[in-house]
Amino acid sequence: MADFIFKISPNIVLGSYTANRLGQYALEYGKNFLVVMDPILNESGTSEKVTNSLKEKGVEYFVFDEIPNAADTETLNSILRLARDAKVHGIIAVGGGRVIALAKAVCAVYFDDTDIYDIIDDGLAPCKKMLPLICIPTTIRDSFIFTDRTVVTDSRSSKVKLIKTQNGLCRMVLWDPNLQISLTEKQTQCMSIETLAFAIEGYLSQKATFFSDMIIEKAVQLLGYALDGAPSLSITTPQDVLMCQGGCMGSLGAASSSFGVAHLLSIAINSRYKISRSLTSAILLPYVIEDAATYRADKLAVVSKLLRAAPQDADVNTAVSLLAEYVRQKIAMVNIPARLKDLGLTVEQLALAVEDAGELELINSLQKSMTTDDLFELIKKAY
Repeated sequence: MADFIFKISPNIVLGSYTANRLGQYALEYGKNFLVVMDPILNESGTSEKVTNSLKEKGVEYFVFDEIPNAADTETLNSILRLARDAKVHGIIAVGGGRVIALAKAVCAVYFDDTDIYDIIDDGLAPCKKMLPLICIPTTIRDSFIFTDRTVVTDSRSSKVKLIKTQNGLCRMVLWDPNLQISLTEKQTQCMSIETLAFAIEGYLSQKATFFSDMIIEKAVQLLGYALDGAPSLSITTPQDVLMCQGGCMGSLGAASSSFGVAHLLSIAINSRYKISRSLTSAILLPYVIEDAATYRADKLAVVSKLLRAAPQDADVNTAVSLLAEYVRQKIAMVNIPARLKDLGLTVEQLALAVEDAGELELINSLQKSMTTDDLFELIKKAY
């Protein structure tokens, strides 16, 4: 088992109406902020819930919400110029993965004179000084929020790139279930399967520790309650709160371990073809489970029983088989594609995404050693 190193960062505040206290928390880091916000939040009225708290506390801010379908380097440079011109004290990210990814990247390189393309081409680490970041996720999960990496799309090539960020860059995460109103039921359910995917892969990882195992087991249990109902009337937590709790803990657990092949491929496919990471991860998860059954069946059986996909007295092989079937049933219930070919992509297009994935350092920390040939074999099975 890998060595256990525990650092408490960032501060996490999870619960209903926590976003209403944003102004109070922001004042701990400054009085002038750039708010990077998902544009869909304006349509739902969610944006006002966030900015009203800043107004009440006298915090100066301006909003950037011209976010494209991906966290690309052109948008990153635009936000960076605005932040530097305004000499902001920090950045507040309100939205899903692409918004938070862009905000993390801006905070990481804000004080760095190096061109962003030199950073991603040469894999350079930014300077030690960083801009404070407050994250307010509006989805149930964010896989990179607790890591020292952020994902961006190279606008020149549509390839996925990882930018290293400083430890402690994200100072606070406010996770408010009330901000998920902009999501459809299908989107939330699909994200819950994606969260299961990266949590399970973190559980299977060679970098897993007793701490990441504990966090992920609880995340799986909470997601199971949210998806299928609690087994006891004594558990009265609302479904949306259970989803947020499971998503937060799944994100934390995976970040404390490492991500797996489904997550690696999903970010590469998303960068090239703008296909939802949640959708790709959900499609790949049953095939990841069936592959992992050959080397970590014992852990998969634990997950299966935590989700109540298998009875507690089921043998290991039966429990693993029922886990894969459980995921396929959830995919069918949500009515999302079960095969990669249904995404409108050819095998040749997916092969390019596999090559992109193979260039990322994440390939060295999967649940087992894999080459790009191995990644392509999994793609073919899921196609």
